[in-house]
Amino acid sequence: MNTEVIDRLVEKDPSLESSRTVLESMNPGTYCIHRSWGFGVISGFDEDRGMILIDFEDDERTSHAMDPVFCLDKLELLPDESILAQHRKNTDEIDQLAKKEPAELIIKILEQGVDGCMTSREIERILNYMFGSSKAKRWWTATKKVLVKDPRIAVPNKKNEPYVLRDEPVKPEQEILQDFFEEKRSYEKIVLAEKLFDLAAEKEDLQADLPQVLADLTVAIMEAKNLSQADRLYGIWVRNNLARDVEEDVEKLEPTSASILKECEDDLAALADLMPAKFHSRFLDLVARTYPDNWKEIILNLLQNTTVKFSGECAHFLIDREESKLLIKSLNTCLDEQSLKAPVLLWMLKFRGLSKFKDLLGDMINPRLLTAVFSAIDYESLKNATSRRIPLAEILSDDRELLSDILSKGSEENGKDLAQALLLNPGFEDLTKRSLLARFIKKFPVIQSILDGERAGSSSMSTSSVTDDTLIVSKGSYDRKLADLDLITKEKIPANSQAIEAARELGDLKENAEYHMAKDDQKVLLARQAELQADLMRAKATDFTEAPSDSVGIGTIVDLKDSNSGDKIKYTILGAWDGDPENNILSYLTPLAQNILGKKVGEVVEIDIQGYEQTLVIEGVSRWVDQK
Repeated sequence: MNTEVIDRLVEKDPSLESSRTVLESMNPGTYCIHRSWGFGVISGFDEDRGMILIDFEDDERTSHAMDPVFCLDKLELLPDESILAQHRKNTDEIDQLAKKEPAELIIKILEQGVDGCMTSREIERILNYMFGSSKAKRWWTATKKVLVKDPRIAVPNKKNEPYVLRDEPVKPEQEILQDFFEEKRSYEKIVLAEKLFDLAAEKEDLQADLPQVLADLTVAIMEAKNLSQADRLYGIWVRNNLARDVEEDVEKLEPTSASILKECEDDLAALADLMPAKFHSRFLDLVARTYPDNWKEIILNLLQNTTVKFSGECAHFLIDREESKLLIKSLNTCLDEQSLKAPVLLWMLKFRGLSKFKDLLGDMINPRLLTAVFSAIDYESLKNATSRRIPLAEILSDDRELLSDILSKGSEENGKDLAQALLLNPGFEDLTKRSLLARFIKKFPVIQSILDGERAGSSSMSTSSVTDDTLIVSKGSYDRKLADLDLITKEKIPANSQAIEAARELGDLKENAEYHMAKDDQKVLLARQAELQADLMRAKATDFTEAPSDSVGIGTIVDLKDSNSGDKIKYTILGAWDGDPENNILSYLTPLAQNILGKKVGEVVEIDIQGYEQTLVIEGVSRWVDQK
């Protein structure tokens, strides 16, 4: 902004003298960040109005006019050397640096922080403006792993501590080694030892200090009273990893991993569930070495009584040791006894498509297994007094192919029994039940009678079966509404939540336009979600195969004649969400359809719709499904 303009502003308001430097920086080509409007560049100055003009990247409008005085505390002006300004001017160069040398980019960012320091949140804010929030999050997650091994950057141990650009490079393992010797808490000492193992590329670098590290670890493992047995086993494995280059047989170092196992052999499942996933395979290998005579039985027991991840690891372990027949025999025996527990069932359903398990589990994915699944869901719902989700119920709902695959291996009678079991199961929300029952009906249409509360042969599409609260809908329209609900629930609402959090981080919620726009979108999405859920709760899907043929009903085609003009017209009456007036398809809820429902050929209908009176004669009735 030129000096004359600034002088006039200062003359009007002398307090602006202290902001002269900032006003002088408001020049065309200067990049900036506005609290509400985001990233932009000053494109000019409107002298007539005394406004700076800014092009914001997230706004389709160009030359957004803003009062420079009003912007003083809302507009962050970026110097030419800032990394964001450099990124906009040399986008390809900075993007290549981010791709090939991510640590170098972080160093450039830290160089612009106070004393070479920045918190993770400050770095993320810059990255979001560079790459967009989604890409920035992925890139930063990967880059943090690289920074841990870079001697030029001190990586914080806690989230609220800053990343620091060191004056002199320090090997990370030396820094962790110092922290290790200073740390008094046993578990934290084990964690630091594991970091030391992960970082030390050459164990020779630790040669001088390694004996003391191993001794300290052993003391922590043996004497600490606040460690669980799982923590102790974890500590032993970390110690053994470090000791492999200096000990002939780390498995003989006291305390041994086998000694922990034997101390806990009355409840190995509880110990297994506390182990980090990266140690699951190692745990099972330890079981096999510690109990060479009965390891198979122990692992089958663990498979039945541990979490989903550990159950899956047990299955992998048995298959890799050519014990597939034993595994499938055990699963079938438990299925016969109806003793398969929820984690095993969830593992079977979740990983049934993996090449390693496909042939093994293929024959077991059948109606008999679904009975066990329903029993497990029923048990989980009774045990669970809160509204906590039931993973087995979720996978049945979310996996669109699963139920169809299972029902294809059974009979219609199996389907009816299972549908009835589903209706009575307290572990499903009503909307989920309806969605699953629609899949049952698609495979076995006769199951519609369960929903109707009538026998299969009753005329459910006649007007007598339609209650005030029920919506008769076509299967296609039901599926479309369900897809809309899935899209809103699983994609749009989570994306909106991320947008709200991203906008919240810009600060000053009162002036934060992005935040208010995102909150407005949230209201619309939640209202639409509630509307769809309410509609689907009332909906009863049909394929119109039970439409009457001797009277006008939902799913019929009716030929009408105007008794005054002689004009003839043909209407198809379908579900509540199927109206298409241009093609003479009426929702049964329209006034005209309501007037003629239940009428037979030859009957006369007097209608008065919004003052338009008409006398119609029904000349023909036919079923829509018969003429498709």
